[in-house]
Amino acid sequence: MPENLDRKFENILDRDRTMAKSVSMAVVKPKPLGVWDVMIPIIFILNFMKLKQTREIFIQNFMFTKELALDAARNIIKKGRTRESELAQIEDKTKSILDADTDGIYSEEIRRSQMEEIDLLIDHYCKLFKTDGVDYSSLVINTYQDRRGYTAFFSKLKDTEKEVSNAAKRVLGEKADTAALSKIEAATERVRKAEVERIFGPKLK
Repeated sequence: MPENLDRKFENILDRDRTMAKSVSMAVVKPKPLGVWDVMIPIIFILNFMKLKQTREIFIQNFMFTKELALDAARNIIKKGRTRESELAQIEDKTKSILDADTDGIYSEEIRRSQMEEIDLLIDHYCKLFKTDGVDYSSLVINTYQDRRGYTAFFSKLKDTEKEVSNAAKRVLGEKADTAALSKIEAATERVRKAEVERIFGPKLK
């Protein structure tokens, strides 16, 4: 069993949440200050708390598949559980969420697309757990060797996330906020590009 697995887990989780927070900061913007925000402090505080709450909800949504996959990868490496048993548990959990949905927002099509994303992420996290190092940058460098390898992973992840988004758009139809979705995709792309450059340095021209 790789040493420091629990520390690796926390470092990976922290990094994923930091990236999710960066995307939320780019997508969920504060409203301009109004006269009452200046004159009555409690209104500003309430608006600020509402903004923080909205961003936290966004982060939780963004992290949903990531956390399921990360937990599964840890169980595979640390507890010796099989990939099949972990995927079966995630199937059961997401099926329960689907069965409990009375608004018709979460569909079997969305769920199946999420399972494809989770399948990819489990591979990614298992590789990070198995490699040398503890801090996130070292894990990525030792796993993917260079920016090309890490960028290739992000490209595959982007494709699976796109399938989830497309499934959601088909389910929601005209109710789908395509403009917001485009902002999320663009912000995610920028954050991940910055992540690659932070770890491997700027791309040489």
